[in-house]
Amino acid sequence: MEVEQEEMKSLGVFDIYREAYKIILSWRKIFTRITLALILPLSFISLAHTLSSNTLFPKITDQNQKDLAETQVPTSNYTNIFDLLSSTSASYWLLQAAYTIFSFILHLLSTSAIVYTMACIYSGREVTFRLVMSVVPKVWKRLMVTFFTIFLALCTYHVVAFLVLALVAVLIAFGPDTNVGLVIFLVVVVLYSIGLLYMSIVWQLASTISVLEDSCGFQAMKKSNQLIRGKVGMATFIFLKLGLLYYMLQKALERVVVHGESLAMVDRVAFANACLSLLSLLSLFERVVQTIIYFVCKSHHHENIDKLALSDHLQVYTQEYYIPLKGDNLQLKQFYVG
Repeated sequence: MEVEQEEMKSLGVFDIYREAYKIILSWRKIFTRITLALILPLSFISLAHTLSSNTLFPKITDQNQKDLAETQVPTSNYTNIFDLLSSTSASYWLLQAAYTIFSFILHLLSTSAIVYTMACIYSGREVTFRLVMSVVPKVWKRLMVTFFTIFLALCTYHVVAFLVLALVAVLIAFGPDTNVGLVIFLVVVVLYSIGLLYMSIVWQLASTISVLEDSCGFQAMKKSNQLIRGKVGMATFIFLKLGLLYYMLQKALERVVVHGESLAMVDRVAFANACLSLLSLLSLFERVVQTIIYFVCKSHHHENIDKLALSDHLQVYTQEYYIPLKGDNLQLKQFYVG
């Protein structure tokens, strides 16, 4: 990284974008290989999921429901069509499950690879694609613990939010003043959305912490919550902006590839390739930015990371028998400066 550690705390949104661009450009060879190996397949899976969800299964289900409605009960044809409907529904949910599993795995693997690569670049360690891919299976286990922790936290959050919304709905239905109840309902929805966004940002930073520090799961989330203080606005703007761009690309891909029957097949394929490339590049850029934000937050809290200590920490992942860092074995230390 060209920016010195003490200067990172003053980086703004566009400074972070520029730094991410410079890093990707300077190390384009290894980032290109990581993108082709881990991120591009994730984009292909997303495209396949979009195609199947928007074309294949809705058409089959609609046709089966039409046949089912035209069939008299209780004929054998009715039973056969009902069984076919059940089979189609089961196939659809199996596809959803497969998509979720493969997306989850590739997301963790790509995040592990990019964060580890960024840490090697920062610490001045030699990094190769083969080294990164050999380390990823050890790193992603820590990320998986953090993922399931945030998943549990999100489930709890949604249950509590549902109970609160249900209580507000009861107050609206049976309360003396409906307008007051509606205002309370809107306030609760806004607070719920803000909380959900904040948890998403904490999760992003916790993923980086799980790779670079001796913390994962709830510890990583707690550390992330502490680091993000003072930089919440910046992080929120960045992830909302990148998330909006990703959503727009996904919708453009769906609109042209799935619903663009008026276009020639060659044009649709070319547009799909362009969108997949942009989605992959955006995913790479987002993960690099995510790691830079971690260093910015560390610098903001005057927690300077010794590059030699970070290098030693990363060295542990390359050992033949991986020993998780804990207690006295922790290599990544914090140095507080005035």
